Amino acid sequence: MVGINKVILIGNLGKDPELRYTPNSRPVATFSLATTERWKDKEGQLQERTEWHNIVTWGRQAEICKEYLKKGSSVYVEGRIQHRSYDDKDGNKKYITEIVARSVIMLGKKGEVKEEPVPSDLESAPAEEEDLPF
Repeated sequence: MVGINKVILIGNLGKDPELRYTPNSRPVATFSLATTERWKDKEGQLQERTEWHNIVTWGRQAEICKEYLKKGSSVYVEGRIQHRSYDDKDGNKKYITEIVARSVIMLGKKGEVKEEPVPSDLESAPAEEEDLPF
């Protein structure tokens, strides 16, 4: 049986996207996305919780995200969850959970941001993790 790994998020960028290039000159952009949920507790008090997500985009989509998105931008992100590890600059093993975006759609008021889908790169993830620049 084939599994499904699909995530849909709507939130706001916590910082401007960072654009890097792999050793093979493939663009990759990363940014953090905040999603906030609100509810009333048993006493009727409004509660709020914000979750932060690490988003990764590849190829032309990464370049467009860097060009058009900025801290605070509202976006719709569709992709898949990925867990991986890497060694930091001091040689320590780090673990990260991220969303590899297949589709990013900019939301917001007309004229504020370009309101069109960011083209998805059909080959959204590298074949080998050695391509990752971090």
